[in-house]
Amino acid sequence: MPEKRIVRAAAVQIAPDLERPGGTLEKVLETIDDAARQGVQLIVFPETFLPYYPYFSFVRAPVASGAEHMRLYNEAVVVPGPVTHAVAERARRHGMVVVLGVNERDHGSLYNAQLIFDTDGELLLKRRKITPTFHERMIWGMGDAAGLKVAETGIGRVGALACWEHYNPLARYALMTQHEEIHCSQFPGSLVGPIFGEQIEVTIRHHALESGCFVINSTGWLTEPQIESITKDPGLQKALRGGCNTAIISPEGQHLAPPLREGEGLVIADLDMSLITKRKRMMDSVGHYARPELLSLAINDRPAVTSAPMNSFSPSTGGLHLDRERERDLVGREPAIDD
Repeated sequence: MPEKRIVRAAAVQIAPDLERPGGTLEKVLETIDDAARQGVQLIVFPETFLPYYPYFSFVRAPVASGAEHMRLYNEAVVVPGPVTHAVAERARRHGMVVVLGVNERDHGSLYNAQLIFDTDGELLLKRRKITPTFHERMIWGMGDAAGLKVAETGIGRVGALACWEHYNPLARYALMTQHEEIHCSQFPGSLVGPIFGEQIEVTIRHHALESGCFVINSTGWLTEPQIESITKDPGLQKALRGGCNTAIISPEGQHLAPPLREGEGLVIADLDMSLITKRKRMMDSVGHYARPELLSLAINDRPAVTSAPMNSFSPSTGGLHLDRERERDLVGREPAIDD
């Protein structure tokens, strides 16, 4: 019998520091230290947790958001830079995989980015949210499929998506074709109300079942004073409460620990990796349950903006990637389903 492989994972639900530049980074490093003392090997933080999710953009008109938008620019994370170096050092010190959501500043643009640091501190993956949602489009630029990759880490194959990217089945399938073992999902939390937390529940459990992987989901949290600092309008304050559901789900769609829907804390669980095979024996959506002669996925994984030529074919994924000739044939059509 093969030796049982267990990974201890933590999903984080804490509040950012909305007042002090660098304050949220301090909380990230302290939380990594705390998780390490509990034997955690993989930790997942909420969406754009550094320096903070732009909650202001959900409740303020664009014309009234200029100062807050500029503040976010000034505190946003440059990758690589001092912030990523600090997180990488802490990941290396504890031999921990760290999945972190940041507002990434790339010269004149901000992006919703997800970073995966390996156990040796190496930044294995930086990906950008493909399509910001609703109010977020006033804040972040569009991402591309160059980051739709599963990272081979020291604890297994790790993939990540942010928030409503989980409502894009092709984006999820792109990671599934790469046989992700642990999926890290990130949501802002403290947004929309209780219905958002209920929708997260359905979303993360469905992905676990469909992909046959573990899902580590992290949502953020706002304190009452923080909500009041974002808006004084009691009606708008209601839109900044609820929507939290920090949880760890098995490949069989079950919670492995009680989820956290209010307040700050860590959800910690041991992942028995043999459950992946147990689930996929019955339903492997990119293997014996697939019908590639009927349905297949084409992925244009070239960066949208690059200063160097990129090879458009990546052999690391199981999906079909567009080459330049094929892409010309598809001009005017969405390159999603290969026919």
